[in-house]
Amino acid sequence: MSRLAGRTAIITGAASGIGRASAILFAQEGANIVAFDRSPDVETTVQMIKDAGGKAIAIQGDAGSEAEVSALVDRAVSEFGGLDVAFANAGVSGGFTPMMESTGEQWEALLRVNLIGAFLLVKHAARVMVPKGKGSIICTASVAGLRSGAGGTPYSASKAGVISIVQTTCQQLGGSGVRVNAICPGLIETGMTAPIFDRARAKGTDDKIGQLNPLRRAGQPKEIAAMALFLASDEASYVNGQAIAVDGGLSSSHPVARATSLA
Repeated sequence: MSRLAGRTAIITGAASGIGRASAILFAQEGANIVAFDRSPDVETTVQMIKDAGGKAIAIQGDAGSEAEVSALVDRAVSEFGGLDVAFANAGVSGGFTPMMESTGEQWEALLRVNLIGAFLLVKHAARVMVPKGKGSIICTASVAGLRSGAGGTPYSASKAGVISIVQTTCQQLGGSGVRVNAICPGLIETGMTAPIFDRARAKGTDDKIGQLNPLRRAGQPKEIAAMALFLASDEASYVNGQAIAVDGGLSSSHPVARATSLA
């Protein structure tokens, strides 16, 4: 397969989960991969790609640091001669701390990665894509950013912000040939969601995971990677400014079990 043949893609949060699955799939489709993560496991992702005959480099760093994200984009250009796809996927969950118990410091730490990190990659990827007149920028948002019921307050706010970044920047980049889109995953089995799955399996209730969506199951990282590949490819040449849910149908209604009242 060669849907991304000869192209270069940056993927943040590439040490595991959706980022790793996307890096491997993009490489299988011919892309040169620049895998970025704060975890040293990003090296494992790159080794997996190289073992399969692909081209990739690993960079450890902080997705919320403008200096490091700018250097990341410059490294992609110097290493592979350009940048065609940027996937701002790095994120943290923040847990389900009740609103009245969360702190400003917790919000700042989460927004730094989830929201500012996405903005920084959009900004610096655009600065090298716009002059050549094309490129695809993808952000991982969440169904939690669409409406309530799928995440904690700071996490949901951060992902709503990511969707807004996609919508506003695609307008600001109008006429440039650069597309900006978001993917809104539902419940996906990744390192970030591992406590949910581990807890259910320990209780013997893993058959209930994902029961609120019409497909009655959780998703897998490769299913999000497939959407990312579509958005990265020429097949999505007329898709721009969108927040696409990949959630088994959860967001068609977002059913929730309400928490107890504050009283």
